[in-house]
This record gives sequence, C-alpha cells and structure tokens, in this order.
Amino acid sequence: MRTGRKRRKRKVISELNITNLVDVTFALLIIFMIAAPMMTQGVQVDLPKAEAENVEATESIQVTITGKNEIYIDRERVRLLQFRKRFREVFGGRTDVPVFVNADRKVPYGLVIRIIGDIQRAGVVKLGFLTLPVDKKG
Repeated sequence: MRTGRKRRKRKVISELNITNLVDVTFALLIIFMIAAPMMTQGVQVDLPKAEAENVEATESIQVTITGKNEIYIDRERVRLLQFRKRFREVFGGRTDVPVFVNADRKVPYGLVIRIIGDIQRAGVVKLGFLTLPVDKKG
C-alpha cells in the first residue's frame, strides 16, 4: 500500500575535506626531512684534499679505509685477506656501477694500492676517489 506522498530524492554531497590529509602529509614531510640525513651516515674518515669536479651517482659501491686500516665495503667491515672475495660478491661483475675509494689520509699508500688492484681485478671500469675540496684561501 502506498500513500499519496512523493518521495524526495536525496542530493548526495560529494565534497571531501582534505585539511586533515594535508596536516598529516606535512608532518610526515618534516619527519623525513629530519631523518634523511641520519640515514646516510657512513664510516668516518679524514679525507685528503684535492681539486676535482663533483660526481653524481645513483647507485655505487663505496670502499672505505679508515685511519686504523679497517676496510669497509659500503658499511660492512671486511678483513684484508677476505677483501678480494667479498668485493667480487658485492660487485657481481656489474661494470656500469661506479666504485669510490674513500681512504683516510693516514692510510699507508701500499694498502690503498693493494685495495685498488683487487678492485680492478674484479673488473671495475668506473673507479673514483673521494676527497675534500681544497681551501682557496691565499
């Protein structure tokens, strides 16, 4: 049984209030801006100074030799005797990946040359060295 009343069609309101979404997005942005520099910490070394152009690389392998003659592949500490084997495993023959040597200025020259030789024998084509810029004061 129907009554004589007509049903009114309801109008759907499809507005979206994004104020809270913007607040959360900005809060996350600030958190990531503060946390990002902390995530890129590596092994501390006292680099030598030299004049050179900056190199931009999205993917690279970093070999670090500290002032205490400790060797790292990226952040993994490796003994000198296992360096060649472990480096080949990490490098994996990817000739498009650059390798950067980051050696403390106190490291003996012979150790740096030995590491460079092992890196080259692994098939590295792109090899670079990390330095600090030279002070241009008088």
